Amino acid sequence: MTLFVSCLHGDKKKTELPRVQIIEKAKALVDMSNISSRFPTPIGFERIIEKQNSFGQYLRKFPLLPDGEEVYLFDGSPKYYQDGHAAILDIDVGKRDLQQCADAVMRLRAEFLFENKKFEDIAFNFTNGWKFEYQKWRDGDKLNVVGNKTNWIVGNERRESYKDFRSYLDQVFMYAGTLSLSKELKSKPLEDVEIGDVFIQGGSPGHAVLVVDMCKNPENGDKAILLAQSYMPAQQIHILKNLENAENSPWYLISQIENKIITPEWTFGNDQLKTF
Repeated sequence: MTLFVSCLHGDKKKTELPRVQIIEKAKALVDMSNISSRFPTPIGFERIIEKQNSFGQYLRKFPLLPDGEEVYLFDGSPKYYQDGHAAILDIDVGKRDLQQCADAVMRLRAEFLFENKKFEDIAFNFTNGWKFEYQKWRDGDKLNVVGNKTNWIVGNERRESYKDFRSYLDQVFMYAGTLSLSKELKSKPLEDVEIGDVFIQGGSPGHAVLVVDMCKNPENGDKAILLAQSYMPAQQIHILKNLENAENSPWYLISQIENKIITPEWTFGNDQLKTF
């Protein structure tokens, strides 16, 4: 009898796992590959259905790197501040110090349009106000920049590859920024926020963060949003934590935003929401 109890206890010890391993195994069984599957909504909130092939659906389903990754800069070095992100988007940052804050917003918008072959809709204004159209770049025209003046030079070598598209975006990142993008976008009330909207403060310095997911409380109409950014120097695009509300982080509840929205590295006014 004593021998039987001893063996039973021994088997039990072998099958028990530390709590940390149990949590990790549970995580592995859950799909955490994209934004909507990684982050459950706050209690009482439900995700709003996005239209098929919409910018909102594209962002919500955007793939993420494995949980716990650090943010890296364009040169391969880790970012100095690692406490402000909840996840990292699975998209390259490039090898030059170009894809910073507004650039990340324009990158994701352009990637969505490119994937859906809406080439004529891909266009961004440079800081000098000149409209840089992807379709003309794709058709072979060449960008000519002299001082603060820009124009097209007619060309005949078409640029239709994804590599050519990325070269176009690098030009956008060089000559556009928060100042130009803030003038392009249209202001909207905070209570009307949607996925794909942008909190933006134009200037030098300025900053921009993109709304990449949203949910709503059907009981009181409150909304909660997820925000993504790049920063300076150019770095991987990442989902921001809400350091002001650890309970609901990384979600930002609209009802808790009074006159400003405080993100880990920038504070926006509640009147700085804009849309494409």
